[in-house]
Order: sequence, then structure tokens, then C-alpha cells
Amino acid sequence: MTATDADGLLAEQLLRLTRRVHRIQKRHLERRGLGITPAQSRLLRTLAHYGSPPRMADLAERLEVVPRAVTTLVDGLEAAGKVRRVPDPANRRVIRIELTDDGRTALRELRRVRRSAAEEILAPLTAEQRAVLGGLLDALVDGTAEGPDGTCEGRGGTVAGPHGDLAP
Repeated sequence: MTATDADGLLAEQLLRLTRRVHRIQKRHLERRGLGITPAQSRLLRTLAHYGSPPRMADLAERLEVVPRAVTTLVDGLEAAGKVRRVPDPANRRVIRIELTDDGRTALRELRRVRRSAAEEILAPLTAEQRAVLGGLLDALVDGTAEGPDGTCEGRGGTVAGPHGDLAP
């Protein structure tokens, strides 16, 4: 098998794993009866990472989607009482999106859902295999490769220390 064939096989395995992860998370979401779609879940998780309520354009940029997609997600979450639109205190023409108390409660439940889905997905692996997989995924997500001295070499040169967290 050539390197190109092996890379193609790896790419296919990653795509299949991604689809499996989405299916399992969706099934766990449906079992809990939260009434939240995977896309809405992602928006809530992203929203929780902001120190202050972001603009819809900020969310669209962070989620790497068009603003109209964020509007649709926010509309659904607002109707469910999970988020609310609030005027910017400095510029009342700007609308910001903030989590409600129900949204924070849903976020805690979503974390439990993701954890149970992860346990199901990772069940076949030993603790050592999970640690290796975590390092490999960090390298792929960050675009870095760990050198023999434990430093990470990537796009921006050499960066010492542990790999960063996965993005929301």
C-alpha cells in the first residue's frame, strides 16, 4: 500500500468516526429529551465560552457558518427559553445573545450527554490507548507534531508544553 492509499484510508476512517460520533451524540440527546439539535448544542457551548454576550456575527464567525444560520439557531433557542437577545449597552442598535438560566441548565445536561456519548465511543479503548489517541487528536487539531523532547512543532514554530484544548 502506498502512502497516498494509506492517507486515503485514514481520511475515510476519520470521516466514518466523525459520522459515528454525531449519530451517537444525537441519539443521547434524543434520549434525554432536551429538544435541542446538535447544531443548537454547538451554539450553546460556543456561547458559554464568551465572557460577555457576543453579537450574532461573532457567533457566526466562531462557528464558521453564515450569519443567517446563526439567526435560525438563535430563533429556536430563544423560543425554547435557552437564550435571549439583549441590546448592547454601548450601542442599542447592536443585539447580543446571552444564555438564560434555562440555557445554563441545558448546557450542564448537554455536558452530561457528551460525556456519556464519549464513554460509549471510547469503551473499546484502554486508558493507555485513550491517552495516545488524545495526543494524536491534539496533533491533528492543532496541526502540530510532538518532537522527541516533548515540545510541539507546528505552523508557528516550536511551542513548548501540553497540547491545547479542543475547540467548542
